[in-house]
Amino acid sequence: MKITQKTDIGKFRRSNQDACAAGEFPNGMVWAVVCDGMGGASGGDIASSTSVKLISERLVSSYRDGMSSNSIRHLLFSAIEAANSIVYDMSCSNPELEGMGTTVVVAFLSGETAYIAHAGDSRAYKISGGMISQLTRDHSMVQEMVENGELTPVEAKAHPRKNIITRALGVEETILIDFCEESFNSGDVLLICTDGLTNFVETDEIIEVVRASEGGEIAEKLVDRANDNGGKDNITVVTVTV
Repeated sequence: MKITQKTDIGKFRRSNQDACAAGEFPNGMVWAVVCDGMGGASGGDIASSTSVKLISERLVSSYRDGMSSNSIRHLLFSAIEAANSIVYDMSCSNPELEGMGTTVVVAFLSGETAYIAHAGDSRAYKISGGMISQLTRDHSMVQEMVENGELTPVEAKAHPRKNIITRALGVEETILIDFCEESFNSGDVLLICTDGLTNFVETDEIIEVVRASEGGEIAEKLVDRANDNGGKDNITVVTVTV
């Protein structure tokens, strides 16, 4: 499997509150984590970078070859929950960090199956045979409005409250996490990203960039496209090509 990753400040932000990491175990199992921080002058940066570091360390130290699907699910949840507790405690103990938090998407990909846990509006996609499908559900106010029939998906993209999320890591003592499993075949691509990509690059453009990119350039090319289309937010992309 081929991993690419890139995080970028974008064209207008003064700091990058996104963070990411990815790696591969000797048996070929790939892991990846993406976070998009929020809160205060430096709180978002601290929340996302701390969460990525803690989750990555937990995944690497606790993974064992031959783990079942249920064990992998438990590992992803425990890593996110541990990070949630620490980030929440940090925000409670330091007034300058009060209210900080971060979205989170964590994925394991072993051959034919991806295991994904997430909270917030950062996303995971599967790109296969010229088609793209969103694997995660946004935990956001506008997503709830779409599901309730109050907005169309097109209206949601331009809604002034589109950035208000209903779940995040570090904002409460406990965190509600969604989980899914998805089959992958040779040549398929798993894409994990923050909304700095999806708010500025349409899904047909994502497919176009992935098709035109060499294996090691996908993340960089997607970030470049987001910047070309405005770059008004931090942008983070991790891809895994099976």
